[in-house]
Amino acid sequence: MPELKLGRLPKVGVARLTIALPEPLKEELDQYAGEHSRLYEPVEVAALIPHMLEAFLRSDRGWRGRKAKASRARQRGAAPASDKTQSGPDGDGSS
Repeated sequence: MPELKLGRLPKVGVARLTIALPEPLKEELDQYAGEHSRLYEPVEVAALIPHMLEAFLRSDRGWRGRKAKASRARQRGAAPASDKTQSGPDGDGSS
């Protein structure tokens, strides 16, 4: 049987964050946690979510590109392009 994309969970420090999930997503996360627990070791959904988010961010090429660009700009002493957002009429960043 193929391994899950998430694999074993590393031990790391934590910061608390409260979120609301749609019920179907919560149910699917519960199922995933059950399968992950079966393959590796018992784990709760709340322990999986940070690792899922981290995997998502690592796999998002658009985000990685923007992050690298901002890092290069900081190294050169310039403001990153994402900080130059134009404000719309409501001052909310919309154009």
